[in-house]
Amino acid sequence: MIGDVHLLLTDSQGRVLFGRRANTGYEDGAYHLPSGHLEAGESVVAALVREAKEEIGVTIDPAAVGFAHIMHNSASGGRVAFFFRVELWEGEPSNMEPDKCDDLAWFDFEALSDRMIPYCREALHHIAADRRFSIYGW
Repeated sequence: MIGDVHLLLTDSQGRVLFGRRANTGYEDGAYHLPSGHLEAGESVVAALVREAKEEIGVTIDPAAVGFAHIMHNSASGGRVAFFFRVELWEGEPSNMEPDKCDDLAWFDFEALSDRMIPYCREALHHIAADRRFSIYGW
């Protein structure tokens, strides 16, 4: 089973940062949270901290990571997606992967982009309703 981490980097206005996928061959043009796969021997929090640095250039103290949601997704035969909220970080978010992302944008939960990966949109609806667990696609 594949494990994914997703970052809800939240600013002082309550907006969440998204990147627009480009040149990946999967859902290009869709906005998605900074995210990535767990690596062998890595905790979900360590993976989130690593992905934040790699994708958007911010440094996150592991103590600042707050659990938001977990989703069991049927994609690829089964995935577990962990969603974490972070409100404090160091650095200015910037696009560190221009070969995979062509825009960074802040969105309110009430005004998300029309173009998002469906499982992520559903997870965000659960998070907004304070539901900590969901199943998608089974």
